[in-house]
Amino acid sequence: MNAQLEERSINAWPALETMVDDGWLLRFADGYTKRANSVYPLYPPTITNLEQKIAACERHYESKGLPTIFKLTPYSQPAGLDALLEQKGYALHADTSVQTVSLERMASPSIQTVQVYEACTDEWVNAFCRLSRKDDEEKRTMSQTLRKIIPSTCYAALVHEGKVVACGLGVLEREYIGLYDIVTDPSYRKRGFGEQLVLSILQWGVEHGAKHSYLQVVQDNTPALRLYEKLGYKEVYPYWYRIRDVGVDRSSST
Repeated sequence: MNAQLEERSINAWPALETMVDDGWLLRFADGYTKRANSVYPLYPPTITNLEQKIAACERHYESKGLPTIFKLTPYSQPAGLDALLEQKGYALHADTSVQTVSLERMASPSIQTVQVYEACTDEWVNAFCRLSRKDDEEKRTMSQTLRKIIPSTCYAALVHEGKVVACGLGVLEREYIGLYDIVTDPSYRKRGFGEQLVLSILQWGVEHGAKHSYLQVVQDNTPALRLYEKLGYKEVYPYWYRIRDVGVDRSSST
């Protein structure tokens, strides 16, 4: 199950470039988001000299002017990789909780002003970048990323008094809909708009065959954790990053 969720998350947020190296997946996306610019040690490598394998990863990321980042779970292969990276000076970043919920009895949204698009439109991208304060370079890379998603995707925008105040997207694959980039205008938080946006995305998922949902939330994001707990999400495993050179990283996003 955990490997399948990792595969779904990779498909839901594609990198601009990807390289498979002996069980490890190397992803590159001009530095926009850690998850699209990191090494995923998904499967056991045949190479036993981890020092050499890590050094090879470092060369690939250095060639693109990016920090070397590893995205790790308790199941990353081989065992002992996290300890070795710590020993080599890789700093720990962004402890994150992967959570799931059954959609069998999920509530329906009570707000009907959520616009749902099944294609990535400039209108949605513009609204999201305004709410999340993305600059032009981040907007360009994000637009490229979203248009590379292969599984069915919905782009949701909640409109209040004629203004988009919350955005997010859901990516549906193998009966699981993943929630990504849920953001609410700071001026409209604590009014239930985020919850209604999420429920609208989940409703779209159910209508298109989803039976479960998953998400990834940073452990120090207390408001989001409270919302997802309220909706019934429970942690199935954590993940975290090990970063060699944070000086080049342009984004704090997971």
